[in-house]
Amino acid sequence: MSTDKYIVFQLNGQAYGASIQQIVSIERLQEVVPLPQASAFIEGITKLRGEVIPVIDLKARMSLPRSEQTDQSRMLVSLVEGVSVGFIVDAASDVIDIDDEIIEEAPTTIKGVNANFLNGVAKLEDRLLLLVDLSYILNHEELNEVKQVVEEK
Repeated sequence: MSTDKYIVFQLNGQAYGASIQQIVSIERLQEVVPLPQASAFIEGITKLRGEVIPVIDLKARMSLPRSEQTDQSRMLVSLVEGVSVGFIVDAASDVIDIDDEIIEEAPTTIKGVNANFLNGVAKLEDRLLLLVDLSYILNHEELNEVKQVVEEK
């Protein structure tokens, strides 16, 4: 039995978790410069500690309804195949330990969320936590698009 740390974040009121090993940092939202002709879920680019990084609207990417960003909105910065990518979430609340034994396989479809994005479902005492694998959020073509976005700047 092993325990891993997960960052808990919210999308439209649903709690999700991402392995802390996939998260470089959690940032407040800053100015995002929109990009012409980018995929709809690519919000744009932003500058973070001198580095230009692409910003992905995680709700748009997961085909969830979009909502207004608030003071609680955060950007989870993750390294995806060596590229820093910012994922916009509604809020990032805490870091929790999750035992492997309480994680079950994700159902093939959950309210339209592509099962490829999910590592599983953690059955916590008070709720279910959908575990997202940020390295699979972007497919090969999308990752190449994101890399080009950064290289052009």
